Amino acid sequence: MIDFIFAMVAIAAASSPSEPQQNQIAQVAAQLGVPAVSSVVIGGGVTIGAATVIEGTPATTSDGAQTDLAVIPDGLVAEPQNPTGKFTTATEVKPILTATKANWVGLRDYGGNDLVYVTHLWAWRCGLSAMAMSINDGPMKDVPLPECHLEYASPNAILEGDGLPYMTYPQGSVERITVQVIYDDLSQDTATFSGNEIRIP
Repeated sequence: MIDFIFAMVAIAAASSPSEPQQNQIAQVAAQLGVPAVSSVVIGGGVTIGAATVIEGTPATTSDGAQTDLAVIPDGLVAEPQNPTGKFTTATEVKPILTATKANWVGLRDYGGNDLVYVTHLWAWRCGLSAMAMSINDGPMKDVPLPECHLEYASPNAILEGDGLPYMTYPQGSVERITVQVIYDDLSQDTATFSGNEIRIP
């Protein structure tokens, strides 16, 4: 049934839903006992409750932050939100990442470079569909997430083959970082930090 809802939403997103279509989607959602669905067109996308099917031009989130839609991978689809107990859904990880937003990234002066760590976000990545980052108000760039290791008891574990959870910049060059995350229910959040706020030893 949930897949049916997502299919209806995808159709609505592709066709800029009319008011009767919006009402129909909301009625079906109510009958199935899922959260009320709102189909409000925003910047070429469709808002689904708190989530946004994202395409087109930048949208503004509820806290006024801009989401750069150009860097979000094509073809994202909201995933079913059945809690697994292993923190692999937005339902499970969003409360944690919201409460720990100050820890999303870290900045370290090491070996003659500025290292921007994304370890915290990688540690909850199985509830994310995408993330991107801007340095010093520059262009937002996609930051690929390692695969979830669903075959293990801790799918969010960072294994040797996943790469290193940091990016390297010239020493003293990183003054401001903006991070945006897209959860796997297609809701989104952003945060901006000054270098001094997130500096680690």
